[in-house]
Amino acid sequence: MSQFPVIGGELQVGGMALTRLAQRVGQTPFYAYDRGLLRDRVGELRRALPDGIELHYAMKANPMPAVVGFMAGLVDGIDVASAGELRVALDAGADPRHVSFAGPGKRDLELHQAVASGVLINLESMREVRLLGPISQALGLPARVAVRVNPDFELKGSGMKMGGGPKQFGVDVEHVPELLSHIGQSGLVFEGFHLFAGSQNLRADAICDAQQKAYALALRLAEMAPDPVRFLNLGGGFGIPYFPGEQRLDLTPIGDNLAGLLHRARADMPQAKLVIELGRYLVGEAGLYVCRVIDRKLSRGQVFLVTDGGLHHHLSASGNFGQVVRKNYPVTIGNKVDAQEREATSVVGPLCTPLDLLADRMDLAVAEPGDLVVVFQSGAYGASASPQGFLGHPPCIEVLV
Repeated sequence: MSQFPVIGGELQVGGMALTRLAQRVGQTPFYAYDRGLLRDRVGELRRALPDGIELHYAMKANPMPAVVGFMAGLVDGIDVASAGELRVALDAGADPRHVSFAGPGKRDLELHQAVASGVLINLESMREVRLLGPISQALGLPARVAVRVNPDFELKGSGMKMGGGPKQFGVDVEHVPELLSHIGQSGLVFEGFHLFAGSQNLRADAICDAQQKAYALALRLAEMAPDPVRFLNLGGGFGIPYFPGEQRLDLTPIGDNLAGLLHRARADMPQAKLVIELGRYLVGEAGLYVCRVIDRKLSRGQVFLVTDGGLHHHLSASGNFGQVVRKNYPVTIGNKVDAQEREATSVVGPLCTPLDLLADRMDLAVAEPGDLVVVFQSGAYGASASPQGFLGHPPCIEVLV
C-alpha cells in the first residue's frame, strides 16, 4: 500500500527495512504499527474537521498498551469497552476526565471500578442506573453518566450496524425519557448522550446523514434531561478501503457537516462538546501483519505458500470476522514487492482447517521458504480480535515502530 514506502524492492516500516525489522523483533509472525502513520492520520483529521470537534480513540480497535499510550498523546479522549481496557488506558496516561466506558454487559465490579476511576459511563440499561446509585453512595462519589441511545435509524451502507432496530447496544430511544427521569432521582451526574449507528462506512453522505439525525435526536432528548448536555458523542463510522474497487472516504463533506452542527450547538446546547469516536480509521492503515513462508506446495496445479501465521493471529484477514463473502485483504511478499516474476498464489497458515486462508489465488511475487508475507490494513481488529490459543500455536508479537 502507498502509505509504506518501498526501497530496493523491500517494504519500509517506521523507516526500517522489513527484513531488518523482522530480525529486530526476533521472530515471525508479528504485527508492526508505524508511529509516523498514526500521527499523520490524526493530523489529517485535525485539518479536515472544524476546531471544536473533539476526537476520541476507541481502543477496542487496537488495545496494545504502547499504541494506546501513543494515541493518548494525540487525541482528546479514549473510549474503553471493559475494565481491562480501562486499566490499560489509565496506565497509559489517559486523563480519566476524558475517558468514556461503553458496553452492553458491564459487570457490577466494572461499574465500581469506573465510578472510582472518575470516568464517564455510557449507560446501556436501567439495570446500570439501579446499580450506580448505591455504588455512588458507597464511594461518596457520584457517577458521571451519559446515555447510549439506540436510535430509530441506521448508518446506511455501514459494514457493521450498531444502532437502529432491535439491538443489544444502548437504550431504545422510546425508553430514554424514563431512564433520564431515573438518572435525576438516583443522584447521578448526567453529562450527555452517546449515539453510534454503525461502523466501516466509506460513504460521506451516509455519515453526514447519520450525524444530522443523531444531533436532532439528542436535541429532542435534551429537553427531558435532568441537566444541560455537556457531552455529545456523535459516533464515528469512518471506514478504510480494504478491497479492490473501494474508494477512500472523502473527509471534506464530513468536515463541512460537522462545522454546521458545531455552529448550531453553540446556540442549542452551549455547554456541550461534540465528540467523534473513531477506532479503525485512526489505526487500521498504520499496521501490518508479517509472517514467514515455511513451505511451498504445488497441489494439482495450484501454488500454496504455507506460513507460520494464519487465522489464529489475524481472523479478519482470513474472512472469518464478519465477511459474508470472503475477499482478500491486500497482501504482498514484503521483501520482493517489485519482483517481476509473479504467479497466482494462495497463502495459508499452519492450522488444520481449510478456513486458515490469508490469500486466495492472488497475483503475488514468486516466493520461497524464508520470504515474508505481509497483510496490509492490519492495524485494527487484529491480534486482540483473533483466537490466538486455537490449536496451541505460539502467539504473535506486536511492535510499535
